[in-house]
Amino acid sequence: MSALQDKYKQLIDAAKAAGISNLQVSEQGNVLHISGDAPTGAAKDQLWEIYGKIDPDYRAGDLILDIEVAATAGTKAKVTTDSTALNIRKGPGTDQPIVGKAAHGEIVTLQNKTNEQWWLIKTDGGVEGYAYAQYLSPQ
Repeated sequence: MSALQDKYKQLIDAAKAAGISNLQVSEQGNVLHISGDAPTGAAKDQLWEIYGKIDPDYRAGDLILDIEVAATAGTKAKVTTDSTALNIRKGPGTDQPIVGKAAHGEIVTLQNKTNEQWWLIKTDGGVEGYAYAQYLSPQ
Protein backbone atom coordinates (compact mmCIF):
# COMPACT_ATOMS: atom_id res chain seq x y z
CA MET A 1 0.00 0.00 0.00
CA SER A 2 1.35 3.41 -0.96
CA ALA A 3 1.60 6.37 1.43
CA LEU A 4 -1.40 7.99 -0.30
CA GLN A 5 -3.50 4.84 -0.05
CA ASP A 6 -2.52 4.65 3.61
CA LYS A 7 -3.46 8.31 4.15
CA TYR A 8 -6.88 7.76 2.55
CA LYS A 9 -7.41 4.19 3.84
CA GLN A 10 -10.47 5.27 5.88
CA LEU A 11 -12.01 6.76 2.73
CA ILE A 12 -11.25 3.68 0.59
CA ASP A 13 -12.64 1.35 3.30
CA ALA A 14 -15.76 3.53 3.62
CA ALA A 15 -16.26 3.40 -0.18
CA LYS A 16 -16.15 -0.41 -0.05
CA ALA A 17 -18.50 -0.50 2.95
CA ALA A 18 -20.93 1.93 1.29
CA GLY A 19 -21.33 -0.43 -1.66
CA ILE A 20 -19.63 1.76 -4.26
CA SER A 21 -19.79 -0.23 -7.50
CA ASN A 22 -17.09 -0.06 -10.20
CA LEU A 23 -14.72 1.16 -7.47
CA GLN A 24 -11.37 2.18 -8.97
CA VAL A 25 -8.40 3.23 -6.88
CA SER A 26 -5.32 4.28 -8.83
CA GLU A 27 -2.34 6.53 -8.41
CA GLN A 28 -0.74 8.84 -10.93
CA GLY A 29 1.88 11.49 -10.29
CA ASN A 30 1.43 11.58 -6.49
CA VAL A 31 -2.34 11.95 -6.86
CA LEU A 32 -4.75 9.23 -5.74
CA HIS A 33 -7.83 8.76 -7.94
CA ILE A 34 -10.90 7.15 -6.38
CA SER A 35 -13.92 6.68 -8.62
CA GLY A 36 -17.08 4.62 -8.76
CA ASP A 37 -20.86 4.65 -8.54
CA ALA A 38 -22.58 5.28 -5.20
CA PRO A 39 -25.91 3.53 -4.55
CA THR A 40 -27.36 6.73 -3.02
CA GLY A 41 -26.63 10.42 -2.69
CA ALA A 42 -26.17 9.85 1.06
CA ALA A 43 -23.36 7.36 0.41
CA LYS A 44 -21.60 9.92 -1.81
CA ASP A 45 -22.04 12.63 0.84
CA GLN A 46 -20.57 10.31 3.50
CA LEU A 47 -17.38 9.89 1.45
CA TRP A 48 -17.00 13.65 0.99
CA GLU A 49 -17.49 14.06 4.75
CA ILE A 50 -14.63 11.63 5.46
CA TYR A 51 -12.43 13.35 2.87
CA GLY A 52 -13.15 16.66 4.63
CA LYS A 53 -11.94 15.21 7.95
CA ILE A 54 -8.68 13.88 6.43
CA ASP A 55 -7.93 17.08 4.48
CA PRO A 56 -10.20 19.80 5.99
CA ASP A 57 -9.36 22.56 3.54
CA TYR A 58 -8.89 20.25 0.53
CA ARG A 59 -5.45 21.82 0.16
CA ALA A 60 -3.26 18.73 -0.20
CA GLY A 61 -4.26 18.33 -3.85
CA ASP A 62 -3.34 14.65 -3.66
CA LEU A 63 -6.81 13.12 -4.14
CA ILE A 64 -9.37 13.16 -6.92
CA LEU A 65 -12.69 11.82 -5.65
CA ASP A 66 -14.97 11.07 -8.60
CA ILE A 67 -18.06 9.34 -7.23
CA GLU A 68 -21.29 9.39 -9.23
CA VAL A 69 -24.69 8.42 -7.89
CA ALA A 70 -25.82 5.32 -9.74
CA ALA A 71 -29.37 6.11 -10.72
CA THR A 72 -31.52 3.06 -11.27
CA ALA A 73 -35.08 2.60 -12.48
CA GLY A 74 -37.56 3.75 -9.87
CA THR A 75 -35.09 6.23 -8.33
CA LYS A 76 -36.56 9.63 -7.58
CA ALA A 77 -34.72 12.61 -9.02
CA LYS A 78 -35.14 16.31 -8.39
CA VAL A 79 -35.20 18.84 -11.23
CA THR A 80 -32.25 21.15 -10.55
CA THR A 81 -32.57 23.76 -13.28
CA ASP A 82 -31.67 27.33 -12.25
CA SER A 83 -35.29 28.46 -12.17
CA THR A 84 -36.93 27.39 -15.42
CA ALA A 85 -38.85 24.22 -16.21
CA LEU A 86 -36.98 21.24 -17.66
CA ASN A 87 -38.00 20.16 -21.15
CA ILE A 88 -39.08 16.54 -21.49
CA ARG A 89 -38.49 15.26 -25.02
CA LYS A 90 -39.75 12.43 -27.18
CA GLY A 91 -36.20 11.09 -27.64
CA PRO A 92 -32.68 11.65 -26.29
CA GLY A 93 -31.54 14.85 -28.01
CA THR A 94 -32.34 18.55 -28.31
CA ASP A 95 -33.53 17.88 -31.86
CA GLN A 96 -36.43 15.81 -30.46
CA PRO A 97 -39.88 17.37 -29.96
CA ILE A 98 -40.85 18.54 -26.46
CA VAL A 99 -43.63 16.35 -25.00
CA GLY A 100 -43.87 18.08 -21.61
CA LYS A 101 -42.06 19.98 -18.88
CA ALA A 102 -40.99 19.31 -15.30
CA ALA A 103 -40.99 22.30 -12.96
CA HIS A 104 -37.85 23.51 -11.18
CA GLY A 105 -37.64 21.54 -7.91
CA GLU A 106 -40.14 18.90 -9.03
CA ILE A 107 -39.46 15.27 -8.10
CA VAL A 108 -39.65 12.85 -11.05
CA THR A 109 -39.13 9.09 -11.35
CA LEU A 110 -36.22 7.74 -13.34
CA GLN A 111 -37.29 5.04 -15.80
CA ASN A 112 -33.97 4.38 -17.53
CA LYS A 113 -30.50 5.94 -17.59
CA THR A 114 -30.20 6.00 -21.39
CA ASN A 115 -26.66 7.39 -21.28
CA GLU A 116 -24.69 9.92 -19.24
CA GLN A 117 -26.50 12.84 -20.90
CA TRP A 118 -30.12 11.73 -21.31
CA TRP A 119 -32.38 9.92 -18.85
CA LEU A 120 -35.87 8.59 -19.48
CA ILE A 121 -38.10 10.05 -16.74
CA LYS A 122 -41.76 10.13 -15.76
CA THR A 123 -43.49 12.94 -13.89
CA ASP A 124 -46.14 12.35 -11.24
CA GLY A 125 -48.56 13.75 -13.81
CA GLY A 126 -47.75 10.84 -16.13
CA VAL A 127 -45.59 12.64 -18.72
CA GLU A 128 -42.83 10.30 -19.85
CA GLY A 129 -39.86 11.27 -21.96
CA TYR A 130 -36.17 12.12 -22.05
CA ALA A 131 -34.57 14.88 -20.00
CA TYR A 132 -31.04 16.25 -19.90
CA ALA A 133 -29.35 14.44 -16.97
CA GLN A 134 -27.30 17.52 -15.99
CA TYR A 135 -30.51 19.00 -14.56
CA LEU A 136 -31.54 15.91 -12.57
CA SER A 137 -30.23 15.08 -9.11
CA PRO A 138 -30.97 11.54 -7.82
CA GLN A 139 -32.51 11.63 -4.35
